[in-house]
Amino acid sequence: MKVLYVCTELFPFLKTGGLADVSAGLAPALQALGCEVRLLLPAFPAISDQVISTRPIAPLPEGQMPWGQAPDLPPASLTLITLPGFELPVYLVQAPALYDRPGNPYVGSDGQDWADNAVRFAALGWAGAALGRGLDPDWLPDVIHCHDWHAGLTPAYVRAFAEANQDTPATVFTIHNLAYQGLFPAAEFARLGLPKAWLDVNGIEFFGRVSFMKAALRYADRITTVSPTYAREIMAPAQGHGLDGLLRERANALSGVLNGVDDQVWNPANDALLPARFDADKLQGKTLAKSALQAKFSLEPRPAALVFGVVSRLTPQKGLHLLPQVLAELVQRGGQLALLGQGDLALEQAFVDAAVRHPGQVGVRIGYDEPTAHAVIAGADVILVPSEFEPCGLTQLYALRYGTLPLVRRIGGLADTVVDCTLENLDEGSATGFVFDDMSPAGLLGAVRRAFALFRRPDDWSAVQQRGMRLRFDWHTAALHYLAMYQSLRPSAK
Repeated sequence: MKVLYVCTELFPFLKTGGLADVSAGLAPALQALGCEVRLLLPAFPAISDQVISTRPIAPLPEGQMPWGQAPDLPPASLTLITLPGFELPVYLVQAPALYDRPGNPYVGSDGQDWADNAVRFAALGWAGAALGRGLDPDWLPDVIHCHDWHAGLTPAYVRAFAEANQDTPATVFTIHNLAYQGLFPAAEFARLGLPKAWLDVNGIEFFGRVSFMKAALRYADRITTVSPTYAREIMAPAQGHGLDGLLRERANALSGVLNGVDDQVWNPANDALLPARFDADKLQGKTLAKSALQAKFSLEPRPAALVFGVVSRLTPQKGLHLLPQVLAELVQRGGQLALLGQGDLALEQAFVDAAVRHPGQVGVRIGYDEPTAHAVIAGADVILVPSEFEPCGLTQLYALRYGTLPLVRRIGGLADTVVDCTLENLDEGSATGFVFDDMSPAGLLGAVRRAFALFRRPDDWSAVQQRGMRLRFDWHTAALHYLAMYQSLRPSAK
């Protein structure tokens, strides 16, 4: 089974969020099951600057297609490269005019989306479809697995070839966050090289604009998202972001496959970024991690403090606008906060101000770096993920592995992975964290108070902590689901 994995990020080479971790975990897990996997990414500098070896493949197709003109792109070609420490082959879309830019791959230094993002990611989709049509004469995929809106035109281009009676691979599209849809002015459609009839409500038109996400949902053979609960939620208006009708229409093609955790990166027993390693049976290292975290964030060195951690984008989706409203009581009860994140400027300032108001009890770092993320997740007692919506969430999965109890809202993948510390669940031995429902300061504060209550019962706290540490959300399980899906689409592929 040959699988082309189309994405935009790959840890540790380029990461702006959890998508990079998924790519680094799922693709090798599929390879371990016997799939022959190759990745396709844009040649962003963060990736191309680390290439070990490269082999030119071919220019991307131009000119007349069976349905019309190919996409209107600047010069673009494909190379096959190798990256240090990553065993799978990687194709890069080489288009300097599109990708050779510093900083974030999606936005400029002013924080605004690059004006030509439609063409930048159309090129990625076109490259995926071209590989599916044999652009590399030495390798032809059976399945193309595309991730998030950036790769959303891949299934559309493949369908255009299929409707012109061309041989094509099967396509699978994974939604990582339906809120980000790749929306562009309708005027961009003329450059995309798609059948003219598709600029329609039954094609990729979305309220007068072009939607890359809708293109994938309309034309992929199978649609997945990153947790079973989120797959159900997005078929209703509240979480559907205007696409719930299409998703209900395609319900038989939609399923949820829970994300996993890369045990080589997120494992306290072998984490080189920690001051000492630990596991569920030997937790002394976690005590050292807590002390190191307090020092790193200039928190008072109080072993008895209940330390809450945050590692997150600071956006309304993440529910962190609720946290400043409960911080005073959290500190009054003897708690501390260590926050690592960036995003909404008003939220950033609110947390900076909170650190000034509560010196030694609230520590804030605006930004993101991997060592500090590991420090927070390993050293905190509780990790806060009070999201308004959450397709899967990886932070709570990492936290469980490190004996850091997740405090989450009952939504999406958070509902699928964290069991509330109710008396019944504690008695049955299933509790792993704290779960609340009401998206309000009162809802969050109720869960915070329950965390303090359990922390005062060290034996119960330790039992919950060790239960979470022994759970395994692994990529092998996710890969098995995807392999079965691929085989159902291409039963003759070996």
